Amino acid sequence: MPTHFPLNLSTEYYMDERCYIVEVLNDDADPAMSIARARVLPGVTTRWHCVHGTVERYVIQSGTGSMEVGDLPPYDVGPGDVVLIPPSARQRITNTGTDDLIFLAICTPRFHFDAYEDLEAAAQ
Repeated sequence: MPTHFPLNLSTEYYMDERCYIVEVLNDDADPAMSIARARVLPGVTTRWHCVHGTVERYVIQSGTGSMEVGDLPPYDVGPGDVVLIPPSARQRITNTGTDDLIFLAICTPRFHFDAYEDLEAAAQ
């Protein structure tokens, strides 16, 4: 059944990963995927983390960043770029610009917090 999920920026929350999140679509109506809007402040690097059993795609909407996935060297990302992150791959992103870095995180299957692992906390 068709459903409309309007963007509601007032639901944005801070995640200990060092970014702000709006759950654009994370609902039982579509268990196959989820979409979150992430916002990283200038100069901030998110924590090393991974999502088990979930493929993520970062679709950069605005700002500039440096992406790190797995053991690859860091690489620059900007508007229109898509980053494919395999399940359980360690990842983090740095906002290298002067404006907020905003991207969509599209997950398949749908994101669940129990699949998320903070790798910096695990290392302590």
